[in-house]
Amino acid sequence: MSNNDYPGLVTSQHQKPRYTALVAVLTQPLVDAQALLASMPAAFDVDTAVGVQLDAVGLWVGITRVLRVPLSGVYFAWGVEGVGWSEGVWKGPYDPETGLTSLPDDVFRRLVKARIAANAWDGSIPGAYDVWESAFADTGSIILIQDNQDMSMVVGIAGMRPDAVTQALLMGNYIPLKPEGVRVSWYAVTQDGGPLMAWGCQADGLDGWGAGRWPTVLRPTN
Repeated sequence: MSNNDYPGLVTSQHQKPRYTALVAVLTQPLVDAQALLASMPAAFDVDTAVGVQLDAVGLWVGITRVLRVPLSGVYFAWGVEGVGWSEGVWKGPYDPETGLTSLPDDVFRRLVKARIAANAWDGSIPGAYDVWESAFADTGSIILIQDNQDMSMVVGIAGMRPDAVTQALLMGNYIPLKPEGVRVSWYAVTQDGGPLMAWGCQADGLDGWGAGRWPTVLRPTN
């Protein structure tokens, strides 16, 4: 129950116990309603919302945590490369063996942020960088986009090795990095968080022989 300041406003001529109690009873629902309304912004803030509140935010921007196709090969497993500690996602008691069908809050929150940015995107390459940054800025990742000039593009990701769920979302085209009608030929993903290999080039996310890393190639399911 929220603190009710209304009885304190009763004048001294009316401070009988029963009268004050009546004022408290009549005004407490109003105080509780005010407290509920004050909590609503945080409950539906994309940075703090959880569970059904985050689901509601997702619906507002046009995305759901329920996946069209299960993400296979993402469940945590000891001694399995790519889905080990801090990489794989824990399998819940009701998750199917075939793969993940409902995204956990932390992953879904990133997709919601990306969708919010994509809804205001003009389809340009600089705008695609903004979409990625809005969702993955806190990971230290660097995204690199090559326009092949044939309605296709190649995307490089350096600075951090995407976990198994993020890789599966990339291959399933769940992360909106391309304009409608353009396909992503493949993703070049760093294997250890270092820069990607690029002959004769040194820039953020790219480095030459001896310093750049050969990428893991992910081909999306178009």
